Amino acid sequence: MTYIIIAVLLITAAGTPWWPDISKRSENAAAVHVDSVTTTKATGKIYEPDMVTVQGGSFTMGGNENDNEKPIHTVTLSRFKLAKHETTLAQWQQVMGSNPSGRKDCNDCPVTAVGWDDVQTFIKKLNILSGQNYRLPTEAEWEYAARGGTKSKRFDYAGSNASNSVAWTSANSGSTPHPVGQKQANELGLYDMSGNVFEWCSDWYDETYYGNSPENDPKGPATGPYRVIRGGNWASEPAISRVTYRIPVQVGYGAIGFRLASSL
Repeated sequence: MTYIIIAVLLITAAGTPWWPDISKRSENAAAVHVDSVTTTKATGKIYEPDMVTVQGGSFTMGGNENDNEKPIHTVTLSRFKLAKHETTLAQWQQVMGSNPSGRKDCNDCPVTAVGWDDVQTFIKKLNILSGQNYRLPTEAEWEYAARGGTKSKRFDYAGSNASNSVAWTSANSGSTPHPVGQKQANELGLYDMSGNVFEWCSDWYDETYYGNSPENDPKGPATGPYRVIRGGNWASEPAISRVTYRIPVQVGYGAIGFRLASSL
């Protein structure tokens, strides 16, 4: 319950919403031109994300800061691919033809105000258009990649112990999301795993799941009322961008985006 309250506080901070009104999504917004977008590559069918291959391996997942990060436990993952950047508004608009973020001044910023189910619709359409098999990362894959995979230096944040180097947070963002890829990458060449926008994982959430999760390729509980978001955002305090920090949410709001994964 503590973490649900934290999520609510993040949404209602300062008494004034700092995200677009999700109830006013433009379902008929025109797709933007993406020729200048540096985070995608032309395939002939659709602009797809630049993916990084994450080699499989074992790592110690979790932390000691909060109860839902405990116990620290060993996880072994198969190799997979993860998008170098968070999915941008330009990428979303090309596939969906809508603008849930409600902004028109930053097509290279992460798309925001997308719920978990919205993301599943996006992925299904993208997979049809591209012929690929994209998905959301599992929570274990997300943390492993944020930590740097087999190249990990055990940083608190994704690529550094200094949040300002790798993350847009309340300490340096100017209360707004930023174009992807402006901060320092982590050990795997992944950007914005800490800060900028929260990122959806595929898992259902269970505060006690770490106590009995399987060691090999865990995929989260079978069901539940909440999904997991990771990574912190531009309006949260730096500590929430730690690679082990977990938050359960039931619906999406303006500070949540995502990045794509795929299996190998």
